[in-house]
Amino acid sequence: MKKTITFNLSVLLLSIGILTSCEAIKNASNTQKGATIGTAAGVFLGAVIGNNVGSKNNSELGAILGGIIGGVTGGVIGKKMDKEAREIKEALPGAKVERVGEGIMLTLGENAVRFDTNKSTLSSIAKINLEKLIPVFNNYEDTNIIIYGYTDNKGKVEYNQVLSAERANSVKKYLIENGIHVAKIDTKGLGIKDPISSNETIEGRSKNRRVEFAIVANEKMVKQARKEVEE
Repeated sequence: MKKTITFNLSVLLLSIGILTSCEAIKNASNTQKGATIGTAAGVFLGAVIGNNVGSKNNSELGAILGGIIGGVTGGVIGKKMDKEAREIKEALPGAKVERVGEGIMLTLGENAVRFDTNKSTLSSIAKINLEKLIPVFNNYEDTNIIIYGYTDNKGKVEYNQVLSAERANSVKKYLIENGIHVAKIDTKGLGIKDPISSNETIEGRSKNRRVEFAIVANEKMVKQARKEVEE
């Protein structure tokens, strides 16, 4: 992977060199040059990030988090996401929080949101942990959340697909009941896809019965970031 990233960055630097040699760029102001180069770099790195996340996790979540805007606007959004990610870590230290592109990948595994075999009911511990996240989510009204549900590989694929969607919806329902606006959240069940541990052990299957969040900027945040850049 390191070799791939190094090669991609080399191509990016070469591309920027070509961009800066173009007459249109030469005649542009420094601000225009920065925006053009920044946007190109952002789009390129977004593809790289999306592929890397997709390779270790589901490609859909990776594509969403890797599909960044780039440029100065992307930098403004990224700073806001940095702040939200820090607050999530502080609110729920046991959660796995990763900043990816201009979004946040949040994984709630067995230590945060546990599901029993063939169940989508939230445990009391799961509810307590979700309650800790609610104030943070409400502080960032301009971010949207996509909740992905997963299962272990026991049982039929079709059954697990439905069960994973029910798990994601259980989390969504609890968050909405406790103050998160319904328009902020979407869900998707991914069944047995993308296990994060071995399904050959009880412990591994427990870890795979999880939910993951993709936290991304909504349209309002993107517009506001662009406005800040133009001012």
